[in-house]
Amino acid sequence: MSQQGSAGNVIAAICNVFIPGLGQLVQGRILAAILFFVITVAGYATWWLVVPAIIAGIAHLWSIIDAAKFRAA
Repeated sequence: MSQQGSAGNVIAAICNVFIPGLGQLVQGRILAAILFFVITVAGYATWWLVVPAIIAGIAHLWSIIDAAKFRAA
């Protein structure tokens, strides 16, 4: 994952579409992967409360964008 927009970032973003945090895991960012997964799954699990579901949707989109824009230091 040498630069933004590389094939690795595209694959990571696609992984996040299906499982939030998986793209970060593919990129080797374990803490970010765990945080995105836990926040999104907890929000989707409490969908009947509406607000957590909205937060989960935002976190899910954020995880996709984060994986796509990641640049290795």
